[in-house]
Amino acid sequence: MATNDNFFERVYDVAKKIPYGRVTTYGAIANFLGAKQSARMVGWAMNASAKHEDIPAHRVVNRVGLLSGKHHFEGTSVMQQLLEAEGIQIEDHKVVDFEAHLWDPAKHL
Repeated sequence: MATNDNFFERVYDVAKKIPYGRVTTYGAIANFLGAKQSARMVGWAMNASAKHEDIPAHRVVNRVGLLSGKHHFEGTSVMQQLLEAEGIQIEDHKVVDFEAHLWDPAKHL
């Protein structure tokens, strides 16, 4: 479990750097951490991040901009509301103009 904990902390370090009004993907974080095949594990880290108030887990979406982690937030539309409050339009549980909002840690860190 210590290895997972370390990986989760590395995920959280990246997630904390996602700029306001931008989103990234589970896969982009995994790729940046040198674990390209571990997008699902990044998802697990985001699911476990609720105890860390300073992690903007709502800014992490799937590879096509779908709010796939929305059911891990309290309330049915909290993830969408948080993103919309940052100026990101959501339609049918998906980020509108996804490429324009995408932040890739490999390019920006």
